[in-house]
Amino acid sequence: MSHAVSPTSTGRSSTSDGVFSLGYTRTIPGLLIMAQMVALLVTFLCVRCTQGWPSWAAFQFFEVVASWFLVVLLIFFLMHLCRLQAKMPCINWPLTEFFHYSVGTVLICIASVVAAAKSGGVSALVVASVFGFITSFLMAVSLWTSYSVSCGPHHSGAVV
Repeated sequence: MSHAVSPTSTGRSSTSDGVFSLGYTRTIPGLLIMAQMVALLVTFLCVRCTQGWPSWAAFQFFEVVASWFLVVLLIFFLMHLCRLQAKMPCINWPLTEFFHYSVGTVLICIASVVAAAKSGGVSALVVASVFGFITSFLMAVSLWTSYSVSCGPHHSGAVV
């Protein structure tokens, strides 16, 4: 059973009773995932359209990481829009998203640091690394929100 935030739990009624749950786009997780997709798209396009990379291997890694997580974010976004996680209860979706955000935050941050160090003053690559840092920050925020959903509340006091 999915523990994701639904649009009806925020007090709003769903904008569509059909196939799509457009109310998800107005929730905080929905806005975060859309911002991550836009930032990763800008990152990918900046790296892809640049000619004369100073360090070919570093930017190939950056391009692969950005494109991979862009595709996975698009899949998660479409799953939430179509409410597919409720139709596939055999997968623990909050834990899957938590794992995705934890790996994505680390890999995109590493790729952004390497890209910033090896950009060689090429402005498109500097922009790509800045948007990579923005994406890793947004993914860390999503990691925090998915952690609180998948792991539940934590008690700070010990009972003796």
